[in-house]
Amino acid sequence: MIFKAVRDGRPYPEHGLTLKQWAEIPPRPIRIDQLITTKRELALDKLLAEDSTFYGDLFPHVVQWNGGLYLEDGLHRALRAALQQRNQIHARVLVLT
Repeated sequence: MIFKAVRDGRPYPEHGLTLKQWAEIPPRPIRIDQLITTKRELALDKLLAEDSTFYGDLFPHVVQWNGGLYLEDGLHRALRAALQQRNQIHARVLVLT
């Protein structure tokens, strides 16, 4: 299995961070097999696109909440990394208490 779990939706409370606030969080390495996705589906065209991060953050967004690491944004990047036989990615991690 690539991810720890696959969910449909976010179990954590709304955090309200803007893209600018996310950009202020320094990225850190995260093991892909520890991530819980918040989306069940992905678009293959985005997975295969070379410019998939052109308009967004280069780093996935992860929310740490109640002992879980929830992949909020960056499913395509994380899956692409797993398909390239990488076991970790660099992501911005927001810790919610």
